Amino acid sequence: MNSWFTVRVKYTKQLENGTLKRVTEPYLLAAMTFTDAEARIYEELGSYIRGEFMVVGIARTDLSDIFQYEDSATWFKCKITYGIEEEDGDKKKKVAQNFLVSAPDVKEAYSRMEESLAGLMIDYQVLSIVSSPILEIFPYRDEEVQSPGKKVLVNEEPEPSSKGVVFSASGSDLDELEEEDAASDSSLEDHFDEDHE
Repeated sequence: MNSWFTVRVKYTKQLENGTLKRVTEPYLLAAMTFTDAEARIYEELGSYIRGEFMVVGIARTDLSDIFQYEDSATWFKCKITYGIEEEDGDKKKKVAQNFLVSAPDVKEAYSRMEESLAGLMIDYQVLSIVSSPILEIFPYRDEEVQSPGKKVLVNEEPEPSSKGVVFSASGSDLDELEEEDAASDSSLEDHFDEDHE
């Protein structure tokens, strides 16, 4: 099962004024294990970072979905809560979920969360929206198996959308919808010509 991991990377960065500074920056990526996360971050950042860099920390990150909009590279972590009835029906159990959304400011992050969660059939409360230090997100690529993120073919241009891109955690409702769509598209029909018999 795929998970999201926050990987902290330490390297020497050249600042805008030309000076060099040792920095530690967090990146988010989808991987199956901690070892896979470490291997992927070296692969992903190898072309971006000049010189040596070192992974100084990897932590599993609990995220339900990620809503990425192209107009902003700033990430906000949003926490929501909602109640679900337990089997005996006497009590309501509180469930909390975390999301990441890209937005220029907190106000826009809130409205994008509202827009993205509009399809939920339950009442929820937004408990917090805080700025996240995440610099970049690396979802699973097409050629990798069991992708938790939305798949976009390498040679195919993604369709422009005002809603942005959703990277879903494995086992979420988005995965179930994609499986249903795939199942409905995979029906086979045999057409036989009487002339060939």
